[in-house]
Amino acid sequence: MIEVVAKLLRGPVFLTGEVMECVITFTNPMTARSTSASSEMLAWASAQIHCQFHTSESRVALPPSEDTKHDVQAENETVFVPNRGERGKCILATPPKILFCDLRLDPGESKSWLEDYQFPPDDAVAPTNPFLDEDENVKKDTRLVDLATEMLMTSTSRRSLHLYNITNVRGKVGKFCIFKTIYKIGEDVVGTFDFSEGDIPCLQFSVSLQTEEHVQEEYQRKPGQPVSLSTHARHQESCLHTAKTHFSLPIPLSATPSFMTAVVTLKWRLHFEFVTAREPVEPPTVLENQSEIITWTGTGKIDVDTFSWDLSMKVLPTNPVLASYVSQFASSNSISI
Repeated sequence: MIEVVAKLLRGPVFLTGEVMECVITFTNPMTARSTSASSEMLAWASAQIHCQFHTSESRVALPPSEDTKHDVQAENETVFVPNRGERGKCILATPPKILFCDLRLDPGESKSWLEDYQFPPDDAVAPTNPFLDEDENVKKDTRLVDLATEMLMTSTSRRSLHLYNITNVRGKVGKFCIFKTIYKIGEDVVGTFDFSEGDIPCLQFSVSLQTEEHVQEEYQRKPGQPVSLSTHARHQESCLHTAKTHFSLPIPLSATPSFMTAVVTLKWRLHFEFVTAREPVEPPTVLENQSEIITWTGTGKIDVDTFSWDLSMKVLPTNPVLASYVSQFASSNSISI
């Protein structure tokens, strides 16, 4: 028996185009019955990246996979078909990389591959100094994960004031302010309301952080099927006689960023719902020399209107190292052969 352990060096989450670094270790475990004749032999081993696209069959009708014919394998063949038994569609299969041929392991012996990869020292990613000569500058690490993280930080750190007037058929309700519409996974979406200049009293509002899943028409299981909505966070508040207020909705680290494929598109949005009064609601009055403690009781019945509003936003991936902490996938796995 040989134990095979595969371990991803930097967690189970990667960016598109990034190099996947994995250490694969083959071990012939030492047991009480092991002798010098208990050696094990492996003819060959290979590794490859295989990506299978899974969908809900009740909502998505995928065309037959182009490589279905390759799923038939004779008993005497040794060609590995990684997608055998998988549902869905294969969208990526890298060429297999041969690790070794004719490996012999004695009891207690182990052999590993990609094991000698050296990570750059901490000072290799230090910022450059424009006052030093080029040959004295420490070269900045150019690994994709660092470049992509820098681009994400640049895209999501840009702030620009976005103001929206909240109105209905009866008049102005208030203003909504948000400082950016591009976020990354793990950030908080913060917005503020100003009802002080509104003509229509707002009694209550709610804000939901949602995703919309659109299936392209040619892949829909049923013609005209509705968009699938998922709510990730929600804030609700009663705001009668409130001049200004705010909300903060966290984007879960386990959520999926915005994306678009030929089959499905995932979009993010803020969904607002407002409850407004049809008539003015007088605020409580307190006399200047009022000495007694009084309790103000609101109106027992108010005629109201309700309306909703959707604000589109974009959610980008986050640092894959950060996402690895909450990933449901393990960084290492093992089998016995």
